Amino acid sequence: MTNEGLIIVCPQCGTLNRMPRERRAAGGRCGECRAELFDGHPAALDGARFARFLDKSDVPVLVDLWAPWCGPCRMMAPEFERAARELEPRLKLVKVNIDEEPEVARRFGVQSIPTILLVLHGRELGRIVGARAASDLVRWAEDRIAR
Repeated sequence: MTNEGLIIVCPQCGTLNRMPRERRAAGGRCGECRAELFDGHPAALDGARFARFLDKSDVPVLVDLWAPWCGPCRMMAPEFERAARELEPRLKLVKVNIDEEPEVARRFGVQSIPTILLVLHGRELGRIVGARAASDLVRWAEDRIAR
């Protein structure tokens, strides 16, 4: 993290936005596409935009690695959505479909889905496997970022 502020990656266009730390709670819009940076919904990312979040975001990223054929993944989708409303803008929640982005699953050694990763600056801070309730996701993520 820099002294000038936080780098926030736009979930829509991938533009890097600089935001003063004290303004993060207010959200904000992308300087390029005007999309909300934190809208309380998980962003569906392709591999390139996911890599940008991993490499550039100064905000921890909670990642749902899932596939459309996975029953537990579909069951957990509304819970992940609820968790986004509680955790953003402290974290950014994103979803990556590993059928469309198998390299992401390989990079993190994913063997079962859903897999939830907490990452910051490309470093994995924690991982849980299996469907979870929103309250469990929130508690787990908050515990991990407090460390």
